[in-house]
Amino acid sequence: MKAIVAGATGFVGTNLVKRLLKKGYEVIVLVNTCNKQLPDWSQAVRVLECPGEKICNLDEICPDRDVDVFYNLAWHGTAGILRGDYDAQLRNIKYCCDSVVGAKKIGCKRYLYAGSIMEYEAMNSIPCNELKPSINTIYSVAKLTADFMLKVLANHTGLEYIGVIISNIYGPNEKSPRFLNTIVRKMMKNERIEMTHGNQLYDFIYMADAVEEIILCAEKGKSNHSYYIGNSKQRPLKEFVLEAKEVLKSTSQIDFGAVEFNGVELTYTEFDTGKVERELGYVPKVSFKQGIKHLQESMSGEC
Repeated sequence: MKAIVAGATGFVGTNLVKRLLKKGYEVIVLVNTCNKQLPDWSQAVRVLECPGEKICNLDEICPDRDVDVFYNLAWHGTAGILRGDYDAQLRNIKYCCDSVVGAKKIGCKRYLYAGSIMEYEAMNSIPCNELKPSINTIYSVAKLTADFMLKVLANHTGLEYIGVIISNIYGPNEKSPRFLNTIVRKMMKNERIEMTHGNQLYDFIYMADAVEEIILCAEKGKSNHSYYIGNSKQRPLKEFVLEAKEVLKSTSQIDFGAVEFNGVELTYTEFDTGKVERELGYVPKVSFKQGIKHLQESMSGEC
């Protein structure tokens, strides 16, 4: 089996490539520039320099014509002020669309797009009267737009299209200030934590389980279907936080309700959360408690 991965140097992409290699895949990685340090798998893959503006003509860069799956995890501006930068987000949409054209030119059979649960926040909030979406909602709308347009283009060009909906993936070696990373670091230092009420439903999936589910979706998922990458059942965020505190034996004071919740609460009826388990036979193997222990071990040198 042969796979192309765009967005391979990100947190999820790096782990996806490692797992593909272990499964015996021949992996081709697309990067914007070769003048950057690549992860430790770089010697085991074929690296092609392919900036977003050139991906439409992927056939001029990649000589292969027997690629089984194109994994698109590439997206610039997933956090910080770039979430509200419409120029950056519109470029993401265009590059995604161009990547379908490029994938078709080299004979790819399947195309997998990594979407986000934030797309569904946009669907729930934008149509609501009187609700005032934040500027960062531009990112959510862009991800949703890309998903719809990619599906149309893939079908028009004859590619099998698989969408995956990524929830909250966590694991070692992620440096971002995302929620779980931040509270685990604070708990390890026994710092006070201010939170929302914590009653909103949430889901966390450990990286090893997430990449396994993504690969299964690419290999066996039904064309024109979307698959939720996570657990079949969700819990209130408060329960996860208290469980992490227990695992870490932290003395942090947690002030639930100190921060006003202004987001859109997902009910998770928006997704078929049991679809991967039911159709593809995979159940996540790493419990939240085990995952927190792994996270603690990876962060031990920081605190």
